[in-house]
Amino acid sequence: MHSVIIDPRDPAHMYFAMSSGGVHETHDKGLNWTPLVEGLEVVDGFDASNIAFHDPHCVRLCPSNPDRLNQQNHCGIYRLDRPSTEWIRVGRNMPAEIGDIGFPMVVHPRDDRTIWVFPMDGSTVWPRTSPDGIPNVYVTHDAGSTWKAQGSGLPQAQAWWTVKRQAMSSDTQSPVGIYFGTTSGEVWMSDDEGAEWSRIAAHLPEIYAVETAALR
Repeated sequence: MHSVIIDPRDPAHMYFAMSSGGVHETHDKGLNWTPLVEGLEVVDGFDASNIAFHDPHCVRLCPSNPDRLNQQNHCGIYRLDRPSTEWIRVGRNMPAEIGDIGFPMVVHPRDDRTIWVFPMDGSTVWPRTSPDGIPNVYVTHDAGSTWKAQGSGLPQAQAWWTVKRQAMSSDTQSPVGIYFGTTSGEVWMSDDEGAEWSRIAAHLPEIYAVETAALR
C-alpha cells in the first residue's frame, strides 16, 4: 500500500493506492471505500473488472489544485480531474520509443499542469532499467498533452538503473528543485526544474525513498 493522500480541504476525504489492488477513495475517514479505477488499463490477458489486477505505481495530488490527481501506473501515465471518476491516459503522448511506463512521479507545487516522470524500459522483459541505458526525466507543462526530455547532465550511455516509486521528490523553491535516487545508489538533483542535473551522492545502497525538508 502506498500513495496515502488526504484532501487538504477535507480530512475526511482520502485516497490510497496499492499494487495489485487499485486506487480507492473514502469520504468518511475510511469507514467506507470506493474503487477509483475507471479508465485504467491492466496487463494484456487480465480482466480489468477484477480490482486485484490493477497496479498503480504512484498517485499524486496537485497541491495547487486538489481536484486533479496524476498517476504513474504499471500500464501508463494517467490524469484524473474530479468530480470525474475516469482516468485519462495522458502518457500516450510520450515519445513512442520511450513509452509511459515507470514508477515515480513529481507534481509542481504551484502549477497543476507541470509533472515530472522517470520512464523505464517497459518492454515485455521488464528489465527495470532506463531505455537503452540512457536515463531521462520527462516533463509536461500542459497536463500531459506534450512531453519533453530533460537529460542534460545525466549519463548518456551504460546507465542501467531506474528510480523507484518513492525515490523522486521536489522542494517548494522557485525555481523548483527536483531530486531522485537510483537503484545503483546515486542521488541526482536539479535546482532549475530539470533543465540541468548533477550527481550529489554515489556509492550508496539501492535507494528506496527520497524526501525533502526546509531547514530554518
